[in-house]
Amino acid sequence: MSFLDCSCISHAQVQPMDIEERYEDTSHQFLSCDGSEYTLQGPAGGDDITGLSAEPAHYQLLSELGRGFHNLSQVNMARHIPTGQLVAVKQTNLDECTEEELLQLMNEVLLSRLFRHPNLLTSRLVFSSCCQLWVLTPLMAYGSADTLLRTYFPDGMSESLIAYLLYGVLKALEYLHRMGYVHRGVKASHILLSEEGRVYLSGLHSVYSMMREGKRMRAVFDMPHHSPALLPWLSPELLRQDLHGYGVKSDIYSLGIVACELVSGRVPFQDMPPTQMLLQKLRGSHCCLLDVAPFPLGELGGLKVSRSGVDSGIGESVATGSLTHSATAPPADRPQSPGPKNHSATLHSLVQLCLQQQPERRPSASELLTHAFFKQVKRHTRDSFLSLMYPAVPITSPEDPPVSSPPAPSCHSPASTATDATEAVWDFS
Repeated sequence: MSFLDCSCISHAQVQPMDIEERYEDTSHQFLSCDGSEYTLQGPAGGDDITGLSAEPAHYQLLSELGRGFHNLSQVNMARHIPTGQLVAVKQTNLDECTEEELLQLMNEVLLSRLFRHPNLLTSRLVFSSCCQLWVLTPLMAYGSADTLLRTYFPDGMSESLIAYLLYGVLKALEYLHRMGYVHRGVKASHILLSEEGRVYLSGLHSVYSMMREGKRMRAVFDMPHHSPALLPWLSPELLRQDLHGYGVKSDIYSLGIVACELVSGRVPFQDMPPTQMLLQKLRGSHCCLLDVAPFPLGELGGLKVSRSGVDSGIGESVATGSLTHSATAPPADRPQSPGPKNHSATLHSLVQLCLQQQPERRPSASELLTHAFFKQVKRHTRDSFLSLMYPAVPITSPEDPPVSSPPAPSCHSPASTATDATEAVWDFS
């Protein structure tokens, strides 16, 4: 039975999708990782939802976490009534999806069921009720790195926390790249953190296979869906769209942008017009880390800073990237420049390696895992993780009346739980 037949046409409830047996399971090669003391990344405890039931009546919807997929999907915190376990439930009204959107959903679900890695947020429980597709994932109690920046670390995170997050992302990318996939959506809002301290990479809707007819291609040429929202993180070779194409090293460039994002609390290039951003990236403008002053005038960690008045990599989101704005009186709707910081030489080196203009000069995910910047990660324990996260606190079950208890099957779009839409805890776009 096809994906379209199971929900959109017949509206009959179907059983959970069991497709793992169609693929060779290579996840055992990655679950044990490297045997180091960095043990918080593996799945355990509340992050395991494989034993939960596939019956909508067994779930009590508690509060809305966000919306996404062209506003067709609503994500709620939910409680599995028989066990009391908290999960995240994404409901998508299939009747309102176009054929292209249905194919995107199918691809994301199939990929999510195919991948098995402790640092990838995958959906092991997928079922339909009436015309709604239910996708269950573990609850990420600390939300996304983007949410942490906006809520608790507006001027950037500590290097220890940055290393902790990026190490988990690199583990996920190493797995994806070995499986023959390029992620194409690495950004802070796709880096999620569970209450137990496990780092997850989400955003599988942008994943693209480099395999063709059983052979791995050296380059691919597809442009990601919803690419305008991803422009600040995309690599120059992906944006160039020429005959050379792009490969897995495109994700390494995105990781460098994320590092700058986590350091400063602002996204490089984000406030630039798309055309100017494209020109800056194609010309080889780097994102540099601000050390002594918001406007460095020399070379910083081997990365040249632009003197031309246009963005030098940090973008207009940190300090005015164009001389048309005043540095002493920034507009009210623009964030203030962060205070001076001193960053380690290893962090500068990491960013410089990731943001090399030529993809062949960037290291692989496996090579970056051995970078000196990540030596500090292996020393972390549960207690040290909590100290890294301070003052951030995990979200908990709300005391307010739940959305529904239990939900009744409906073929209408999920209704928002509040009159005024609140800012999403996760990014589900």
